[in-house]
Amino acid sequence: MNLLGNKGIRLYNLFPRLVGTMSRWREHLPRIKQMGFNAVYVNPFHYPGFSGSLYSPKDFFKFNPLFLDDGSPLSPIDQLRSFLEACHQQGILFIMDLVINHTAIDCTLIQEHPNWFKRHPNGEIVHPGARDGDRWVEWGDLAEVDNEHSPDRANLWNFWWSMLSHYLDVGVDGFRCDMAYQVPGDLWRFLIGKARDKKPGCLFLAESLGCSFQQVQALAGVGFDYLFNSTKYWDFNAPWGMEQYWKISPLVATISFPESHDSPRLLQERNGDLMAVKRQLIFAATFSQGYMIPIGFEYGFRRKLDVVQTQPSWWETTDIDLTGLIAHLNAIKDAYPVLNREPGLQIVDQANWANVFVYKRTAPGEKTVLVALNKDTAHHQHLFLPDLEAILGPGVYRDISPEYAMPEVPRRFEYGLRPSEVKLLTVA
Repeated sequence: MNLLGNKGIRLYNLFPRLVGTMSRWREHLPRIKQMGFNAVYVNPFHYPGFSGSLYSPKDFFKFNPLFLDDGSPLSPIDQLRSFLEACHQQGILFIMDLVINHTAIDCTLIQEHPNWFKRHPNGEIVHPGARDGDRWVEWGDLAEVDNEHSPDRANLWNFWWSMLSHYLDVGVDGFRCDMAYQVPGDLWRFLIGKARDKKPGCLFLAESLGCSFQQVQALAGVGFDYLFNSTKYWDFNAPWGMEQYWKISPLVATISFPESHDSPRLLQERNGDLMAVKRQLIFAATFSQGYMIPIGFEYGFRRKLDVVQTQPSWWETTDIDLTGLIAHLNAIKDAYPVLNREPGLQIVDQANWANVFVYKRTAPGEKTVLVALNKDTAHHQHLFLPDLEAILGPGVYRDISPEYAMPEVPRRFEYGLRPSEVKLLTVA
């Protein structure tokens, strides 16, 4: 059992470059708590290399100066510890971003332990990268660590453990593991095992976007609690969305998200279509066991987060406030155990399948929740379910939708869904 017990993770990404110093991080905790999130994930706060990227760590035991409050009487590590204590006082877990696939190209470990890094035949350091369509993009500010074949692998792995152990001692509750599928499974098994011996229930979340099903199987097998799924990019029609779910759901829980620090802001992508943004939020929260939003989503921010450029002055003033909707949605997720499980999703067949996606979440002994969403962002769509008893079981039916809830729900259900509207039904 992990630290969240039988509750799915409701993860809030506090992007530190947008917020500023650690003393400012805590100002956001009351709102995060009020919205009903049970965990905060903060991107890397380590001292960065020359590029300044959050994901280019130069020293894993020192802090990015951007996040240190020079006016605080506390030492840097105690500034972090103070924030973690504030999280725990609010009943919120702290998830640290863990980067062990690479370091900054100017990391001192390259000189201190040259055989910890991958090298080309000519001896030059290998830079990691990723495929962008048909193009390979190499990150020249990074050095790829040879976690699998280093001749000094034992000391390398023990270095990683010393870093995890250090932050567990400060109060960290879990780790979001960057590029998890690029790290050997045996190393994850080693670190996860030792972390859970030190802190039972410690959470491990794997960044797994773009990896193969075989890599998903491997990550699930070494002990990850969650993988981040790809449903943000699903159009509710392409076969891969449900195929991914059918394959992965028996193996490991997943986290959906309407947007992330790596993606464009959803409201910007949708050209200001707030109903479509709300639809993706409700879908993310009901489709998988866990879900996540990044800071600013609740206010309809439009400027994409940037791991090098973002600064507190990028905070936006908007006329959008989704905090109440999110709090209502998280209360629903809290009240219905079936929304805190990965398995148990079933597609509900209905005549207007081309325009309306209907599914239910079900488990033995628990109340079923039905979700019907309008795929169409421009038009009303007709939904007809001739017998709710056949879908939800006998009883009095309730509309628990965060918006436009019906006071009474007939067994023979017929309704016109507004553009992008999502309807949630259950049995009392």
